[in-house]
Amino acid sequence: MEGNSFLRRLFLISAVASIVLLTLIALPTKPNPAKNQLLRHPATFKNDHVGDIPHHPLDPLTVQEMTRAHKAIKAFFAGKVYGVHSLVLEEPDKEVVRRWRKGEPLPRRKASVIGRAARKNYILTVDVESGEVTQHEAAHISGYPMLTLEEMGSVMYAPFSNADFNRTILARGVDLADVACLPFSPGWFGKAEDGRRLVKLECFTIKDTANFYMRPIEGVIVVTDVDTNQVVEIVEKGKHIPIPKAEGTDYRLDVANGPVIKLKSPVSMEQPNGPNFVIEDEHLVKWANWEFHLKPDPRAGVVISQARARDPETGVLRDVLYQGFSSELFVPYMDPEEAWYFKTYMDAGEYGFGLQALALEPLNDCPRNAKYMDAVFAASDGTPYVRSNMICLFERYAGDAAWRHTENPNTGELIREARPKISLVARMVASLANYDYVVDWEFHADGLINVKVSLTGIVIVKGTNYANMNQVNEDEAELYGTLLSDNIVGVVHDHYINFYLDMDVDGSDNSFVNVHLQRAYTNGISPRKSFMKVNKTVAKTEKDAQIKLKLTDPSEFHVINPNKKSRVGNPTGYKVVPAGTAASLLDPEDAPQMRNAFTNNQIWVTPYNKSERWSGGLFAYQSHGEDTLQVWSDRDRPIENKDIVLWYTLGFHHVPCQEDYPIMPTVSSGFDLKPVNFFSRNPVLRIAPYVESELPVCKAAASA
Repeated sequence: MEGNSFLRRLFLISAVASIVLLTLIALPTKPNPAKNQLLRHPATFKNDHVGDIPHHPLDPLTVQEMTRAHKAIKAFFAGKVYGVHSLVLEEPDKEVVRRWRKGEPLPRRKASVIGRAARKNYILTVDVESGEVTQHEAAHISGYPMLTLEEMGSVMYAPFSNADFNRTILARGVDLADVACLPFSPGWFGKAEDGRRLVKLECFTIKDTANFYMRPIEGVIVVTDVDTNQVVEIVEKGKHIPIPKAEGTDYRLDVANGPVIKLKSPVSMEQPNGPNFVIEDEHLVKWANWEFHLKPDPRAGVVISQARARDPETGVLRDVLYQGFSSELFVPYMDPEEAWYFKTYMDAGEYGFGLQALALEPLNDCPRNAKYMDAVFAASDGTPYVRSNMICLFERYAGDAAWRHTENPNTGELIREARPKISLVARMVASLANYDYVVDWEFHADGLINVKVSLTGIVIVKGTNYANMNQVNEDEAELYGTLLSDNIVGVVHDHYINFYLDMDVDGSDNSFVNVHLQRAYTNGISPRKSFMKVNKTVAKTEKDAQIKLKLTDPSEFHVINPNKKSRVGNPTGYKVVPAGTAASLLDPEDAPQMRNAFTNNQIWVTPYNKSERWSGGLFAYQSHGEDTLQVWSDRDRPIENKDIVLWYTLGFHHVPCQEDYPIMPTVSSGFDLKPVNFFSRNPVLRIAPYVESELPVCKAAASA
């Protein structure tokens, strides 16, 4: 007994020492400390950005501006323990930005701050030129701001200071030194959870594999108060469930067993003459007939602003999209048991989509010809740090045709014409614990914008007693998923990504049109019995534009400028073109669905409101659902010929299968923003075809 007690004390001392060391390593330093990554991925930092200055009204805060804001925040909270959960540019009013021209003085630069002190949420505005707090208020709606990386890094180790937790782990036959606990948001399921900012930690054994997600200590959930790092409750529901084996789960190439599939000749797109795009003043991207502002954001990830397309006939830059970004992500798992029911994550509002975007890996995340953009974010005390290589930009050509046609020589002349399909991609990858989300904004020379989300990474799994389906009695057990391997169940779940799309087609006043496709009958006037006709309805108010997609009741969805007409009299416009998507099957009165009510429809349209940006609410963490896109839209405000915002929700149902084990293949979907009567003719006509003599000849580099 004394020997066991000594070992437990030794494990505890080792754990505490590791906490102190790893926490110190993880905390940001000034101003280039991007070591505060949850899993501390190594990265090379090339630029501290101390000398950066803003050039555009929407440029993110610089290191110097954040430093001045930090001083103001520190003075405001003097004598209090505080945390900074968001420190970003407070964007100028939209009309101010639209009127601004390069070379003019910038609008006064301000910082928008979400802070927390004495268990209260604060919203501050800081004038970064004077260094003064000019506005402040305590937030009174439900919910909390997203977790800081420092909070996540600290609370991971809170369980190891709890004797009951240590006994629970040792009783499972796991050494404390082999345990890693990850913090997950608890959702919200009733008043009993109000008043305390909580996390629920799930624990894994990290022994013998880097893929510890495949080795859950099933049923152990540690409820912890984030503000105090005190353990509130320990749930223990899986005492008799074995820990899955490590064999065959490691994804690192250097430790993988068995043959490796390697192409004899690597495939790469090379551009020895350099790319065709330029980045002016750090954030203004110009390529082909496109121009747009690009910046990183700690919550949204990537923000595209003032996207304009140059008309090939007139040479005029025309407005298309004032601003677009990922507003919220909702990931509900479909297991109602105590250790799983709360897993209904809001990844942007609870963790920060951009905060979890780590450095991109050249050649594999992005091709050789990519250019990279860093982010400057704020640590929990408000000091700036650099997140290197967060966004990449590259041109894509996969041998596809933007257009082609061959004409038979009926006129005595054989005509073959084709144009290459080349695009520009802005990419970010967010690693949210086990899942990785690749977000691409892809611009095409014909005026199309394709937005694609790719899911990959690792499926989170549930431990089980079952090693084979022949052991499962359907009357006695519900797996809530698929048996993937011995003692491992992949739980059924969904992913929903909601996009904010402030369309400004040829100006800010637009209308939303439902172009409804209907069956019509000829009533005997034609050999045909039926045909399809088009009925166009302009949405008058918000409820007219709450759209559920149905294959059996098809429509196109146009955003038009009723005040601008094409040469032949059609209103200029763009349409949203959905790809494969999914709809939520949760009950509308279920708490997770109420908090993520943006999934009730696939398309929404609201009048522009500067404060309505986050479809799950400004304070999403443990929110009750009273500040959501559904609530705003139900006000039923006028939207005809107004400055409007279109919201599109992309969805995935995921029923895991064995091919998702031990890593998940990439699955993608998205949507298009496509010109409709915007150009007088197809811009592809202006794209030059490839000619062999104009292409560079690539040669392999000489071996060292």
